[in-house]
Amino acid sequence: MTTSIQDVAQKAGVSISTVSRSFTRPDLVSTKTRERVLAIADELNFSLSRSAAALKSGRSLRIAVLMSGHIRLWFTASVIEGLNEVLHAAGYDISVFQISSIEERREFFEMLPVRRNADAVIVVSFDIDNNEITQLASADVPIIGINSVDPEVRGFTAAVNINDIQGSTLAARHLINLGHRDIAYISTDRDVSLSFSVQNRFGAFTECCRNEGIEPQVIVCKVDDAGRYQISDVVTQLMSLPKLPTAIACQEDGIALPLMFQLERNGLSVPGDVSLIGYDDSFYTDDIGLTTIRQNPVGMARKAAHMTLDLIEEKPVDEPYVVAPAHLVVRLYRQDPLARTR
Repeated sequence: MTTSIQDVAQKAGVSISTVSRSFTRPDLVSTKTRERVLAIADELNFSLSRSAAALKSGRSLRIAVLMSGHIRLWFTASVIEGLNEVLHAAGYDISVFQISSIEERREFFEMLPVRRNADAVIVVSFDIDNNEITQLASADVPIIGINSVDPEVRGFTAAVNINDIQGSTLAARHLINLGHRDIAYISTDRDVSLSFSVQNRFGAFTECCRNEGIEPQVIVCKVDDAGRYQISDVVTQLMSLPKLPTAIACQEDGIALPLMFQLERNGLSVPGDVSLIGYDDSFYTDDIGLTTIRQNPVGMARKAAHMTLDLIEEKPVDEPYVVAPAHLVVRLYRQDPLARTR
């Protein structure tokens, strides 16, 4: 026998509207009541029709998420985790549009007119141009950025960004304060520029070095079609330099961690022969002992998700453009007591 919303309401001791709001408008129901309603609904194998709820509210109950790169990457997966944690609890589905190439980028924006079935668009680490901003705005829904370039200037409704200028300045000053003058910076050079953070990090790092009379050696890390970093090629470039740098800063931990092991395989000690610093404080950095710049993509995504819900409800957002601080995390690689602090 099919369970009705009336059955759930009767057993939970609440009204039918409270059951409905527990699924579609959780912000209007106390946590204790909602948990009881959902538990009973689960017990009775009841689910509210999403199409009926959407028809009643006039919303699709769907959020479009536009992101660059591969979903399996640490930052991307962390953002999805944070978004889903908040949006799923509020009754929303997430539709992820992964953009990894020029072709995928063109297809997304060409098909945008037929994708206006979302209540908001969240743009994650994606450097979109003014024309694409206009196309997004034509959907007439809130546009929220996570690590998006100049969100206020480009017309984003709200955004949460990491302070990449501060983070990269911290990384450069750390190496300089340790006495390094021969410094290399490892960055990627994709066929299609998608992540603005890459450019901000590189620019801030090199500027800080140049202010101290240091010109960092730039090494490009190639990325294959599957999104894998070609670390062996990075090592080849480093070993081919007339003089090996005494310190290496990496655009992200995804480059720094494998590079650390590749250097050791080539007979170089980290940090004995060369200092190494990453960016992100991602998986395994603490276990391995990599000095890095910390950001919190899960927390940033949660904040962006709450902003999104408020904007959909047309509620005021006190601080629509949030810039989260970066933090330098200094570690001893593999806890070597003879190693200098890096």
